[in-house]
Amino acid sequence: MTPDSKDWTWVLDRPCPECGLDSAAHDPAATGSVLRECAHRWEAVLARPDVRERPDPTIWSPLEYGCHVRDVLRLYDERLQLMLSLDDPLYANWDQDATAVEQRYGEQDPQTVAGEITAATGPLAVRFDGLSGGQWQRTGRRSDGASFTVTSFAQYFLHDVLHHLHDVNG
Repeated sequence: MTPDSKDWTWVLDRPCPECGLDSAAHDPAATGSVLRECAHRWEAVLARPDVRERPDPTIWSPLEYGCHVRDVLRLYDERLQLMLSLDDPLYANWDQDATAVEQRYGEQDPQTVAGEITAATGPLAVRFDGLSGGQWQRTGRRSDGASFTVTSFAQYFLHDVLHHLHDVNG
């Protein structure tokens, strides 16, 4: 697989031509409910008989995408907690492609991954549900220099989760 080196922060400025999501139009206060709905959709994807099949050698299987989404949920929960507890934290770098290889995404159990997505969604959705006032304007930064408020962080993050549902459902 060729590593994805795109800077996807542009999705905060314009709709994604691939999945159609207009992240900027997303109400960040609805993030928790959208995440819960996505977790149910991932359960269905991970129950499919073709879950381990790659549509092309250069495209992840639904299982590999599911593992990635699970890890994104966990990572974004950590980053959100940093944003809420520290002033303008700098997130540690995460190499998603190395993680996919190291954790052997394609060999994991789909039902286990579905349960892990649901388990990771719960606390993160509750954390987003509990945000109010100035918490939405707290900031954090990626190691590449991209800066987010909790609002833009929620919008960017949801694009990732929803875009990968589009990837596996076409």
